[in-house]
Amino acid sequence: MKKTLVIVSALLALASCGTAEKAQDKEIGLQLYSLRNEFKADNYAEVHESIFQTLQESGYKTLETASYNDGKFYGVAPEVLRDDAAKFGLKILSAHTSHNPSTEDLAAGNYDEALAWWDKAIEDHKTAGMEYIVTPGMPHVENLAQLKVYCDFLNAVGEKCKAAGLAFGYHNHSHEMRKVEDVRVYDFMLENTDPEKVFFQMDVYWAVMGQVAPVEYFEKYPGRFKLLHIKDHFTIGKSGMVGFDAIFGNFDKSGTEHIIVEIEGVVEGDNILNSCKESADYLNALESFK
Repeated sequence: MKKTLVIVSALLALASCGTAEKAQDKEIGLQLYSLRNEFKADNYAEVHESIFQTLQESGYKTLETASYNDGKFYGVAPEVLRDDAAKFGLKILSAHTSHNPSTEDLAAGNYDEALAWWDKAIEDHKTAGMEYIVTPGMPHVENLAQLKVYCDFLNAVGEKCKAAGLAFGYHNHSHEMRKVEDVRVYDFMLENTDPEKVFFQMDVYWAVMGQVAPVEYFEKYPGRFKLLHIKDHFTIGKSGMVGFDAIFGNFDKSGTEHIIVEIEGVVEGDNILNSCKESADYLNALESFK
């Protein structure tokens, strides 16, 4: 089973030679949302080469994007991003992209407009060389009937993606762990989406914040979690809130193919580069991840 560690990090000049060599032992990538203040559409031309080179030198192999607007990623055409990254040995693996029906559309049971939007988006993601598209959130649902319509919508998008040779998934935050009509939203989504069309990218930190155990979901819904977001409260491994060893030890149950680590912020007085370096050091040293 392929195990890909996608780490949001910039080990820049801060990394020692020993750490860089260790990083090369594992397939490392980047969730670009973590560098949202450093890597944007309005500065892509100025920073992309230095950032991609830094990632290559630090051992990174894959990227997950978080910017798709008007047919472009970070303000450039899909093939430009793909080729720019490839010059530095980086593959555009996946994307966080969203275009959902409104709550009103869900209430009316009609998602035709939202579904039609995906035709061009899927084409662009395929051109960028991606293997996965992930929707990172859902509209507010007021009852299970609306949630069922949303699950039908996800199945429909997933069918389009599958026909194009891409896998389609859903990324959670903590609010999917709430209950609607005494049913947990996340469980309902897992049970009312087609495993052949929709996978789940569990964000393990938000799952824990929602007071559920990731491994219990791996056991209850085996094979559904092709991608994982590895995250912590700021620097990975410091909070003790998330049982990473148990998560890494249950890949066979989860069906995980790639791991994506995301840093949402840093504590006051710290900086994102220090946090990312410490996170990478922690993960590369874990014996449970091999």
